[in-house]
Amino acid sequence: MRKQPSQARSRATVDAIIQAGARILADRGWAGFTTNGVADVAGVSIGSLYQYFPDKLSLVEAIRRHHFDEVLAVMRGTRKGERSLSQQVEALVQGMIEAHSVNADLHRVLLDEVPGHDGSSRRAHDAFLAEYQDHYKAFVASYGNSDGSSNAEIVAQLLSGAVEGVIHSAARKGILSSPELKQELILMICAYLRRPDF
Repeated sequence: MRKQPSQARSRATVDAIIQAGARILADRGWAGFTTNGVADVAGVSIGSLYQYFPDKLSLVEAIRRHHFDEVLAVMRGTRKGERSLSQQVEALVQGMIEAHSVNADLHRVLLDEVPGHDGSSRRAHDAFLAEYQDHYKAFVASYGNSDGSSNAEIVAQLLSGAVEGVIHSAARKGILSSPELKQELILMICAYLRRPDF
């Protein structure tokens, strides 16, 4: 961002711009995404938009960071309370489905169409990935054997990759709401974590 909003009105303007940008990106894809279109939908002047976002890539990065924050908020929420393994896995899977269902078309465009990260957005992405992976490490550590026979870090990496792959594939195909998909993903994770050597 060109400058950080300091007052409530400025924050509301930035939020409206990000929300409008997310809608346009989801509806029209990267090819139809313009700052003029975003300003129109947000109900602000193009000058107001440029006051905060110097170009459309910086706006897309703000949209991507907002998405990261939504995913992390869901993951933080799954840590609450004492639960059995199956209850915890169900909370994790449901949370990831919800986070990616908020705007599945936006998620698909961010994954498949938007150009890669620049230096500052790479740092934000790396910070997101670090917390994302830490969540899975904590999750695995809470259900693994106390003798440490399994490599919790590798298990966490495999688990996060499996969940992410299934969720992203389902988002692309428009089947995130499938109860069968959810149930099979829960069964797969539980079977993996209940294996004898874990």
